[in-house]
Order: sequence, then structure tokens, then C-alpha cells
Amino acid sequence: MWEEQLKVYDDLVSRCPRFQRKGKTMPYTSANGHMFSLFNKAGEIGIRFSKEVQKEYMEKYNTTLYKSYNSIMHGYILITAEMLKDPDHVVELLNESYDYVMSLDPK
Repeated sequence: MWEEQLKVYDDLVSRCPRFQRKGKTMPYTSANGHMFSLFNKAGEIGIRFSKEVQKEYMEKYNTTLYKSYNSIMHGYILITAEMLKDPDHVVELLNESYDYVMSLDPK
């Protein structure tokens, strides 16, 4: 299952030409010194947003904060199986998250 979900994550990221996946054991994307998407050992995807957008999307998509390695990743929402049924929209969310971290001060 993990490998299948990783293929889904890789496919989504490959559709975003402004950035690429990094990490071998813990796949992620980052830009401007900030991570903005993660793929955890449970095969789940998390995407980072501002606090306001995070709250809005958690309600809109009936999802929760993202957890990775038993830690709550503040700022990230869990991309649900329901959300993955519309990969084009998840690609839009990835691009939105990229734009968000590019608006932050570089690390």
C-alpha cells in the first residue's frame, strides 16, 4: 500500500513544474527553505497552508491536522482519500501551498 500511495504522491508532485519531490525515506517538497508537503510512513499526504486557510480547508474537506511519525504537523492538513479522487484539485492545493511558502521569509 505504501508504494502505491507513494506513486500517487509522486504523480501529483510531477504535475507541478515549479518544484520537485525530495527525500528518499521521508518524501517531501520544500521551497524557500520551508517544507510544504509531506508523505508519511502510513502512506498519507499532508499539505501546508496558513492558519486561516488550514482552518477553512479542514472544515470544507472534513479533514484534520496531519500527523507524521506520531507528531502533529501544525500548519498541515491531511489529504483524505475523498480528496484524492480529484487529483487535479490536489495539484491545485500543492501549487497553492508552494505559493504560500514562497510568500514567507526565506529560511
